[in-house]
Amino acid sequence: MNYDSLYYPYKSQRMSIFAKNGMVATSQPLAAQAGLEMLKKGGNAIDAAIAAAACLTVVEPTSNGIGGDAFAILWTNKKMYGLNSSGPAPRAISIEELKKKGYEEIPERGMLTVTIPGTPAAWASLSARFGKLAFKEVLQPAIKYAIEGYPLTPILAKNWEMAFVDYKKNFRGDEFKPWFDTFTINGRAPKIGEVWKSLDHGRTLESIAETKAESFYRGELAEKIDAFMKKHGGYLKKDDLAEYYPEWVEPIKVNYRGYDVWEIPPNGQGLNTLMALNILQGFEFPEKDSVDTYHKQIEAMKLAFTDGQQYISDPRYMKVATENLLSKTFAYERRTCISENALDPAPGIPPQGGTVYLAAADGEGNMISYIQSNYNGFGSGIVIPGTGIALQNRGKDFSLDPNNINALIGGKKSYHTIIPGFLTKDNQPIGPFGVMGGFMQPQGHLQVIMNTIDFNLNPQASLDAPRWLWQGGKKVFVEPHFPNHITQALQRKGHHIINSIDEVGFGRGQIIWREPNTGILNGGTDPRADGYIACY
Repeated sequence: MNYDSLYYPYKSQRMSIFAKNGMVATSQPLAAQAGLEMLKKGGNAIDAAIAAAACLTVVEPTSNGIGGDAFAILWTNKKMYGLNSSGPAPRAISIEELKKKGYEEIPERGMLTVTIPGTPAAWASLSARFGKLAFKEVLQPAIKYAIEGYPLTPILAKNWEMAFVDYKKNFRGDEFKPWFDTFTINGRAPKIGEVWKSLDHGRTLESIAETKAESFYRGELAEKIDAFMKKHGGYLKKDDLAEYYPEWVEPIKVNYRGYDVWEIPPNGQGLNTLMALNILQGFEFPEKDSVDTYHKQIEAMKLAFTDGQQYISDPRYMKVATENLLSKTFAYERRTCISENALDPAPGIPPQGGTVYLAAADGEGNMISYIQSNYNGFGSGIVIPGTGIALQNRGKDFSLDPNNINALIGGKKSYHTIIPGFLTKDNQPIGPFGVMGGFMQPQGHLQVIMNTIDFNLNPQASLDAPRWLWQGGKKVFVEPHFPNHITQALQRKGHHIINSIDEVGFGRGQIIWREPNTGILNGGTDPRADGYIACY
C-alpha cells in the first residue's frame, strides 16, 4: 500500500512499526509480549491472539474479563473465517418476569444484566481448530501474571480509579462485595506502578487451561457461578452454561474503492460500518481535513446507525435480511438523504428479501482480528467469589418493550457492540483492524478505513488522527485536537459540536497491514491507550 501522507497530530509522535516474522498489537504491553512469546515458541497468529487475550483479562480488567464475550475474524489457509462467541440471555429471564418486579428498563449493573459469557469458549474453539501450541501452554503467561502480579500502567490506573469511585458510590448489596475483594488493595484502587495480582483469577485460568474451558461451562466453575446466582436472585444457571457453544460464521463484506472490508454479521454492529461505507461509496473525497469530508462521514454514519438500531438483532429475530441492508439500492436511497445541512435521522425502509481489541500476524500468512469485552468497564460488578470471574453486563442492551427488535427474550442474543474488522484486496489479506469502545466502534472503523483507503495514511497515522463521535440527533463529540476551523464550519451546517476529552470515549484501536508484494508487516497502536506492538 502507498502512504502518501505522514500525518501526525500533536497527541502522538509514534511511527508505524515494521517487522517480517510476526507482530502482535494490543492495548497493554505485557499482553502483546505474551503473544510474541507464543510466536517465538513456534505458535501461529491464533496462538498469539489467545495468549494476548487471556493476558488482557488480567492486565486490563477495566475493559474485559473471563466473564465477557468475544468475536474474531481470521485469515488462515487462504480463507476467511468468523467466530461469534457472544452469549444469549439466560433462559429463565423475561420481560414479564422483570416487570413483575417493578422494572421499566434493565439497570446498568447487577445480576439482571448478566448474560452467558462466551470468552473462554472462544479461546478453546480457536485453539482447537487453528492453534499449533497446546492450549495449556498458550494460557501460561496470563496465569503467571495473575498469580505473581504486575505493575499498573498509567491509563489503566486512571480507568481503574474512575471505576472504583463510581462503584463505591453506587454499589449496594452483598452481591457486589466480591468485586471490592478482588479489584481493590486495602479498600482502594491500585495506583500507577503498584503491583496487583489475583490468585483466584490465576487458579480459574489454570482450570480453563487444563479442561479446555469445559470446567467453565460444564464443571466446577459453572457450579460456582450457579450457586452465587441462586444466592442473590440472578437468572444465569449452570444449565445455561452447559448448553452454550460459540458459532463459526461467514463474515460479511462490502467492496469500498477496490478493497473488501469485512465485519462479523449480526448480532454484531459491524453492519453499521458497512452500510455507511456503501453510502459514502457514491461520493469523492479529495482531501481529509475538509468540512465536506467530515460532514458526509457523520451524516452517513447517522443513517447507518439509525438503521442498525432499527433492524440489527439476534439473526433469528431479524425481520430484514443482512444482504438487503447492504444492497446498492438501499445505499442509494439513504445517500439521497444527505444534504448540505445536518439531519435528524430516521430509519430507512430496506428492500425486502471499557472492550479490548488485538491484532496478530505471523510469518506464515495467518492473521487474526480479535475483540473481547465485559461491555461497560469491569462489567456488571458481579464477581464470582473465589474465582476472579467478573461477569459482563451485556444484558443492558436488551429492551423491555416487547415490540422492540431487541426485546428481551430468554435464550436470545442482544445487539452487540464489539466488532473485529479485516481488510482484503483481490482476495489477498491486507490485515486486521479494530477500534474498541462501545458505540464508537463502527464509527471508529469507518474513520480508520477511510484514513487508510481514501487518504493514504499509514497505520499509526490512521489511529492518531483526531476522531469524531456521533451521539444521537445532531450531537457530535470531537477530540481536542480536532481542527477548529472544521468544527466551526460543521456548526454552521447545523451540527451540535462538543469538544470533549474525559466524558466520552473515542475508542482505542490496533492495526496490522501486510504489504502484498513483500509480506512485510506494518502496525500501529492507539495513543489513547497504553498500547504496544511486539514484533520480530
